[in-house]
Amino acid sequence: QVQLVESGGGLVQPGGSLRLSCAVSRSTSAHYSGYYAIGWFRQAPGKNREGVSCIIIGDGSTFYKNSVKGRFTISRDIAKNTVDLQMNSLKPEDTAVYYCATAPEYSDCLHEADYWGQGTQVTVSS
Repeated sequence: QVQLVESGGGLVQPGGSLRLSCAVSRSTSAHYSGYYAIGWFRQAPGKNREGVSCIIIGDGSTFYKNSVKGRFTISRDIAKNTVDLQMNSLKPEDTAVYYCATAPEYSDCLHEADYWGQGTQVTVSS
């Protein structure tokens, strides 16, 4: 069974940092025969959900939305079954509910997802 649980959201001032973590159930790898990606998406009030970053679990390849390049870093810890999103230089426009999601390795993991976590709120405000 594929299960994802996000943590690490909160309130931060502009220019600050937050680290989000996605705990991935151990059965996820078996579900995808080991070939899958984890993506971070976000949805701000009144806006569509958008892909922020994703990582191929197998080879560690990473992808980013243009507006977060140089500020956000995605990483995986295979032993702990977690995928983290380090967010630096946060801006008010980064405010959103952030979700992690799974996708097959061959997919466009910034735009496609199969299973979703429950989300965690990130608010950037002074």
